[in-house]
Amino acid sequence: MSIEYSTTRPVSGPQLADVFRRSGIRRPVDDLARMERMAHAADLMVTAWDGERLVGVARSLTDFCFCCYLSDLAVDRAYQRQGIGKRLVEMTREALSDEVMLLLLAAPTAMSYYPHIGFDKADNAWRIPRKR
Repeated sequence: MSIEYSTTRPVSGPQLADVFRRSGIRRPVDDLARMERMAHAADLMVTAWDGERLVGVARSLTDFCFCCYLSDLAVDRAYQRQGIGKRLVEMTREALSDEVMLLLLAAPTAMSYYPHIGFDKADNAWRIPRKR
């Protein structure tokens, strides 16, 4: 198995929904119009491919000069624990300058993962949850 990474390969809404399903991440995967918007509205998307199959994605919103929000980090369960998620984050950071802070919201089950790939826990965040 040879995983190829890309920052330019197009991703469709159905492909994004599929990798989200296979990763276990909670996203509105049955709303394909929304998935399509999510795929195309990202400022930075790093993807991992096994042939034609999308097996991982890091989807970010950023201004490329101060802050980057890593909205989605998802790796197909069958491909987890192979360093794919770590590489997706590394490539995200490589696409940004040292001036840019990378931040994310972690699922409770992933809280122990992020310190292993270079994240510091922040206790000073606030949010207004989405309604749907």
